Amino acid sequence: MGLVSGQLRRLKRTVAYLRGYLDFDRHGNDIVRRTDFGNCPRPVLLLYGFMSTRRTFEVLEHRLRRDQYCVWSVNLGGLFDAFNTRGIDECAEKVREKIERLYARFPTMGPMSIIGHSMGGLIGRYYVKRLGGDRRVKNLITLGTPHNGSPSAYFGLVSHGLISRSIWQMTPMSPFIRRLKIGAFPRDVRFASIFSKGDKVNPFPACILEDNGNPNLRNIEVSDVSHREFVTRRTVYQVVRRELALGYGDPTPLEVTPRRLVTLK
Repeated sequence: MGLVSGQLRRLKRTVAYLRGYLDFDRHGNDIVRRTDFGNCPRPVLLLYGFMSTRRTFEVLEHRLRRDQYCVWSVNLGGLFDAFNTRGIDECAEKVREKIERLYARFPTMGPMSIIGHSMGGLIGRYYVKRLGGDRRVKNLITLGTPHNGSPSAYFGLVSHGLISRSIWQMTPMSPFIRRLKIGAFPRDVRFASIFSKGDKVNPFPACILEDNGNPNLRNIEVSDVSHREFVTRRTVYQVVRRELALGYGDPTPLEVTPRRLVTLK
């Protein structure tokens, strides 16, 4: 009886954590456009995750702008045209269309970097690997992204399974995940998966990439970071800055302390 009650308590804590992660702000995609694409040598596209909005990246966007990156995002649509519930492949196609239109209008823009949080990382990965995104993208950085699917998706099936394809796609080793793993990732794109064992939404090892001998694929662990904190914690941003700098061939920022990181090759 004690074992059952303990499991129920853990289940309640997990559900409460997931409920806290989902931020139901219908105006979360109403953002101010600040990027000058006519003078944009290093554009960074931010892709948010399941049931989230562009406002997820408010802190991260501010830091990137301060460091002279041209930051932008895409309204991925979904429930009420506000919360990201569409299929990952559908979202990736929308990203491809937006990027192509942008480069057609501003051909002097530099190579793209993509930072994806949670499901947003899978959208970026699908775009780069399956939709020719390697022609545009220099760096792909994912934050707490379930590259192997996540057991948390099973909870999502109960509440969102009827309105969202993506939650089915993110179950552990779903047909979508297995297909996405087929074939080599483009070698000209630097790909880093930043994960934490403190992430209870996509727990270890859900976010681990299989490098398959590709030196541009990296798994980087950050300590004691919750799923939401990937887009707010300064220690995570230091890693993001380092990966962006390495991808662009810049000097590595001095404040990054490798002792705090564990890189799995």
